[in-house]
Amino acid sequence: MKISGFSFVRNATKLYYPVKESIQSILPIVDEFVIAVGKGDADDTTLAEIEQIKSDKIKIIHTEWDSDSYSHASIYAQQTDVAKKACTGDWLFYLQSDEVIHEKYLPVIKARCEQLLHDKEVEGLLFKYIHFWGTYSRYMVSHYWYPKEMRIIRNDPDVHSWRDAQSFRRIPHFDGKDYFQKQGSEKLKVATVDAVVYHYGWVRPPRLMQKRRKSFAADYHGEARADVIFEVQEEVFDYGTLARLKPFKDTHPAVMKDFIQRFDWANEIGKTPPPGMEQKHDRLKYRLLTMVEEALLGGTQIGGFKNYILLKR
Repeated sequence: MKISGFSFVRNATKLYYPVKESIQSILPIVDEFVIAVGKGDADDTTLAEIEQIKSDKIKIIHTEWDSDSYSHASIYAQQTDVAKKACTGDWLFYLQSDEVIHEKYLPVIKARCEQLLHDKEVEGLLFKYIHFWGTYSRYMVSHYWYPKEMRIIRNDPDVHSWRDAQSFRRIPHFDGKDYFQKQGSEKLKVATVDAVVYHYGWVRPPRLMQKRRKSFAADYHGEARADVIFEVQEEVFDYGTLARLKPFKDTHPAVMKDFIQRFDWANEIGKTPPPGMEQKHDRLKYRLLTMVEEALLGGTQIGGFKNYILLKR
């Protein structure tokens, strides 16, 4: 059995992504790690950061993003497909550059891949998620956030990244252009794996969090529209109150130790925003939905995003 890790990245260091830590977190169980590194801004050092890992397993594909041809952030999916196409493993382990795996889950993940290797009905593995918010000591449980997502798939040329690269679908005869297409596409059949993805995408210094949001808006709507949207916004992101978040009492992945030690914005977060300026997960609608889901449904979301067919395995 061979496992390939893969991902895409651009301007990771200037936007505060733990890209090196993400790659390092699964290197022990993959035979290769393919990453599409987009040409970044002059002040970005992402390529150097990845090269510092100094592993023969890492294969870098240099790319230039054509965001004009891939709207609504589907450039992320297109770049994911670039890396996926170069993978040679039986299983493909996808991590985005703000996602990290704790070392305690590596044996579990590898064993699950071995167990299901010849069960061809299983097309992917579904992971649980911990979404950290603002700080490394609290995480999000909310209807507004996805609790699970597939992060391992079979090496099948008909399987492609989908939408803005959150997930995957089978798209036979794909033209490589419309990553949002539903017609003619199929959800993958997945089995669960008893492992968690640690998602750090919303733990950044408030000023850099706002820059990341503007960067995403530019990839989604175009730079001109992003300039208009953020012209009336503050330069510093407001995380809002942290009072309703769950305290995190476990350990973080060992590879995150140095990155977490850079945390120095505790005094800038946790304040209650003015009425009407709350984050979406703090709005009454989502709070009520979350209460019902947690208290009565065991955390199962009501009508949440579910781009997979879950098998009993």
